[in-house]
Formats: sequence, C-alpha cells, structure tokens
Amino acid sequence: MRVLGFGDNIVDRFGDRGIDYPGGNSVNVAVYARRLGAEAAYLGVFGNDDLGRFLRESIAAEGVAVERSVVRAGESGVSHLRVDDGDRVFLGWNGGGVTVREPLVLDDDLLSYVRGFDLVHSSVYSRSEPELPKLAALGTLVSFDLSSEEDYRDAGYLDRVCPHADLVLLSCSHLDEEATAGLLAEAVRRGARLALGTRGVHGALAHDGRVTLSAPARLAEDIVDTMGCGDAFLTGFAVSLLRDGWAAGSPAGPAMIERALRQGAEAARDQCFVEGAFGHGRRAPVTSM
Repeated sequence: MRVLGFGDNIVDRFGDRGIDYPGGNSVNVAVYARRLGAEAAYLGVFGNDDLGRFLRESIAAEGVAVERSVVRAGESGVSHLRVDDGDRVFLGWNGGGVTVREPLVLDDDLLSYVRGFDLVHSSVYSRSEPELPKLAALGTLVSFDLSSEEDYRDAGYLDRVCPHADLVLLSCSHLDEEATAGLLAEAVRRGARLALGTRGVHGALAHDGRVTLSAPARLAEDIVDTMGCGDAFLTGFAVSLLRDGWAAGSPAGPAMIERALRQGAEAARDQCFVEGAFGHGRRAPVTSM
C-alpha cells in the first residue's frame, strides 16, 4: 500500500506558542499514511531557505520519501496561526511561497514514478489542477481536498477537479447535515466517484452517488489543538478503503465506506492530541504578526 502526497508544503507558525511546525495538506496526508502503516512519499517544491530545509528534514524524519521533490530558489510558505481553546485560528499567510508560485509539472519521468503508488493526494493549496488529468490517466487512485472556502465550491472549479478524482474531501463544519449531503451529491454529479464531508464534532458523511452514509465524531477532551484533524480523517478513511481492496476500477462498497468513516473518526480524534500537524516543532523567529 503506497500513498503519495503531491503538492503543498508549508510552515505553520503559531504566534502564541512561538513555535514553527512543518505541515501542508499534501504533506500531512503522506505523514499520516506512513504512521498508519503505508509506504509513503511526498512530491513537491521546497524553497531553498532555512524553512525549506526544516520542512524536508522533518518530513523525511517521519519515514516519508522526499527524494523526487525539487528545491527552487525562493521562500517557503508560512502560515500564521494561534490556538484559542484548542481551535486553530488563521491569521494570514505569505501565499505559499515558491511551492505554490512554481509548482511541479509532471513530465514523463515523474509520471512513471507516480504510477507506482496506489493513491495520489493533492489539494486546492497545491496549484495542481492542471496535472489532475495526467494523474487520472495513470490508473492510480486520486484524492483531492476541496477545503472549506466558497471559491472552491462553484461549478467551474468542481468541473476542473471532480472528473479526475476518485475521492474528494469537503470541510463542512459550517454546514448542517442536509446542506453537507447536498454538496457531496453535487461533487459526485460533477464527476467525483466518492465524496467525503467532515463536520467537526458533528461527525462526517460520505456519498458515492447511490447511498449517503454517516458516522459520529470521536470526541476528545483536553485536546492540544485541531491542526491536521481533517487531514487525519481523510487519511484514516482512505487507508481503511485501501486495506479493504479499494482500487481504480474496484469501487468501495457501503460496508467498506462505513468502516472507513469509523477509522477516519478515530484518526481525527488521535490527531487532537498532537502539537501542530505532526510535531517536530522548533522555536520560531520573532515576527511582527
């Protein structure tokens, strides 16, 4: 079972703690998959600054292969946050740095490498949309995080992504169950084979065009912060499906999806006790934000 995170990496800078943590949606999924027993790799662009080295070393320390990633001249992405009562609050970012400004283009050599993975995951923060048709053509499974912003919910954007995705994740903590189910159905109508909607403490739903299934959240007390919980849910969900035989041309059945929802909830709960996305924090420089 091999999982590849393709796209974004970023430093999460917690101003209230004065600590930098490695992260990024695509990175997190690769790290969490490795922690769940999969072989994992990350493919993307690192800045050639100190933060870029920090990111590479932290990801590699988790047993995630980074050798096919590239280093480009430019700054790393930095996201500024704080934690209020266990919930992360985003204060701003620098646009993702060179990782987003000059994303990887998949040539024949990289496509040959990617073909060896069972699942490739990317996100709205990766600027990987032009590469999705190439990934889908390989016959490997493709998952994509559609986040929570309305910019990524309109028909035009969904039509760019969903026809090439076997699984899409939508963060729906601000929506009720009916609205979440409607959004998942829309993603599937526009081409996604399976859509997952996470709703924080209200649980999660999954829809495959035939049935909509739900599962409650696994609630936790004395949480450290919620950074990475959605990514952890997605990874637990996807890894469970892969273990049950999910593959291109072999869709997940209702029993598989129900198990995956439970495993996703368990992974998200466990993530609540982790500092940052996956630890490896270090002292942050003093900044004005």
